[in-house]
Amino acid sequence: MSTESAFINAYLGRFSNMLRWPDFHQLMQTLQACNDGNWYLYAVGEPPPSEPSTQAENEKFLLEIEKLIEKDHSEDYCGIVYVDERQNPGFVKFYDPNNLGASCGSSGKHVFPGWIMSRLLPEDLQLAFPLPANRRRWWRNLFS
Repeated sequence: MSTESAFINAYLGRFSNMLRWPDFHQLMQTLQACNDGNWYLYAVGEPPPSEPSTQAENEKFLLEIEKLIEKDHSEDYCGIVYVDERQNPGFVKFYDPNNLGASCGSSGKHVFPGWIMSRLLPEDLQLAFPLPANRRRWWRNLFS
């Protein structure tokens, strides 16, 4: 996989952390407002999509990911969602609350986000560890 690709460069780029819950909820509202059918939904560990998702799929994903993060990340802060531009998002990383790894990076493992919402065609991030089966089932059941 080339590090020269637009997707990989964006993935490795600069992001803002939605540290506070109000920041997270504002981002979710912004994403709902810019749901124009030009987004790719990528569950890291699954094959990346080759076509953008529909507006209905985006809406369902946003509603369900918000519920999942709120339910499974019972902290006083959010801190597990990152966006490239708060006002005009084009790339969002949603980390799985049940697969965060060592926050300081001391484990030596790169922790990939669980899900990515991107305006760019995703490339397979070739995870070093398999996506947990419960999250694969959650993703597959989301649109079945």
